[in-house]
Order: sequence, then C-alpha cells, then structure tokens
Amino acid sequence: MIHAYAAQTPRAELHPFDYEPPPLGPQEVEIQVRYCGICHSDLSILDNEWGNSTYPVVPGHEAIGTVTALGPAVQHLALGQTVGLGWYASSCMTCPQCMSGNHNLCATAQATILGRYGAFADKVRCHAAWAVPLPAAVDPSKAGPLFCGGITVFNPILQFGVLPTHRVGVIGIGGLGHLALQFLDKWGCEVTAFTSSDSKREEAKALGADHVVNSRDGEAMQKLAGCLDFIINTTNANLDWPALIAALAPKGRLHTVGVVPDPIPVQAFGLIPAQKSISGSPLGSPATIATMLDFCARHGIAPITEVFP
Repeated sequence: MIHAYAAQTPRAELHPFDYEPPPLGPQEVEIQVRYCGICHSDLSILDNEWGNSTYPVVPGHEAIGTVTALGPAVQHLALGQTVGLGWYASSCMTCPQCMSGNHNLCATAQATILGRYGAFADKVRCHAAWAVPLPAAVDPSKAGPLFCGGITVFNPILQFGVLPTHRVGVIGIGGLGHLALQFLDKWGCEVTAFTSSDSKREEAKALGADHVVNSRDGEAMQKLAGCLDFIINTTNANLDWPALIAALAPKGRLHTVGVVPDPIPVQAFGLIPAQKSISGSPLGSPATIATMLDFCARHGIAPITEVFP
C-alpha cells in the first residue's frame, strides 16, 4: 500500500489517499520519498489548467529518495541508493529520440504526475532510466528542484553550445532563473540578469549576475543592442520581444523555457540579417540530468529552498 496526498477534483484540497500499486514492472523501480519539491506545474495539474489532468491527482515531481524495490531487469541501480525523479517517469526506450539519447523528446514520454501518481507520497514509481543517482556532494534536502527547474535551464546550455566566452542574459530571477544564473556564472559566461523588480538586484548579483538590467527600462535595453549571444527566458509573461531580439548579437539565440501566454510576435527582418533565432525546449534526458548533478556537485550549486515536515 502506498500512502499519498491527492486532490479528487480541480482546485480541491489535498487529502490522504491510499492506493495499491500493480506488480512492479521488470524495468521499474520503487522509491521511498525523503523530500519532494513543490513546483508551479503541480498547481497547474491540480487545477487542470492545461486540460489534461486525470483525477485523483497525486502531485509531486521533484522527488529525492532511496530505492526500495527493483524490477528484475534493472541492473544499474541498487537497493538503498539515493536517486532523484523529475517531470518524466517513463519513455518508450525504442523510438529514434530515445535511442539517440533524447529521451525528453520521446513522443510517448509519461509525466510523473499525468496519468500516474506522483511523489506527494511515501513511495513513487518510475522507469529505472529516469531514477537518476544523486552524487554524494549534492544535498538531498535541497536537490529536488534541480530535477525540474534546474534541468529545464541547464539542458539548453548544452543543447545550444553556450560557451564560457559568451555574453548571456537570464530573464526572470525566480525558481528557474536563480538556478540559470548560478549555472551560467560557473560556466564562465558574462551574465546579465533581466528583472522587472529592482529589489532583486543584489540577490541576482550574489547568485552570479555580472550585470542587472530592469527589463522595463527602455534606455537600458537599447544599450544592450547587439550584445548578447544567448538569452534564456524563464518567465511565463509577455515581454518586449523586439527589444530582446535587438539585444542579440549576430547568430544570437532567444530561448524560452517559460510558457508565455500569447504568441511571440517576430518580424523576419529582425532575425534574418544577423542570423538570429528563437527556440524552446523541454527539461532534459537522464544523461543530461546526471551531467547537471555532477556540475552542481563540482561547483556547489543548489536551489534556495525551505524545508517543511
């Protein structure tokens, strides 16, 4: 029996919910949950904001715990090992994307809290490939958000070849943005933080920003024209897209991991002459998650967290 917390309908409160899981699949693992982060995506699924929730919903997809059961085909994990589980709990392992190491792009990848019961529970299950071992130097009480917000901003740094010599921008100094600042600072980049709140200026610098720009300051934005090789947007807000595209250097990229509410308006001539581009990406593969965790262990990178019973 697994003891969890579930909502039975959209916007309902979480209440204790027990369920009997099916027999453990040959390639599955069961994880005893020690810590689990709370992400805005949990709220979106709880409230059915995306129209694809199935109830009862057990949220929780930033889980850290120990392996308590292994399917007979699992060879690379051990009982008692500390692992993390993020947004994805399974992928097909046979499609071209999975076979090329891009499991996060699998068309049939299963989210941990969509059509499955998540980690607001004493135990959670997943395909063994998505249970990523936690390095000893990474604090398990803080690591949960790395498996969602962390990998979301770390993945494009690798995917798009961001270099230590690049000048980069981070839009939004929240859950994702405060990790992006740390990653890019330790990557060796010259980092500009964009924020609409001047109160975050000193905190952004402490997290690794070399410069802090108020994104609502038109004059400051104009001074950045042609300067930045890579800009990552972590916000879910509509922005001054022409000003951001203008801030890109030749061959620069504006990348969004924030789900902005309205379409992004783009003039072709804002992109063509300097070969600029706009892109987006979802989280990352198990191998990329492992690389991120090693990077965090090496550089002492961690989310800012509060811990509750």
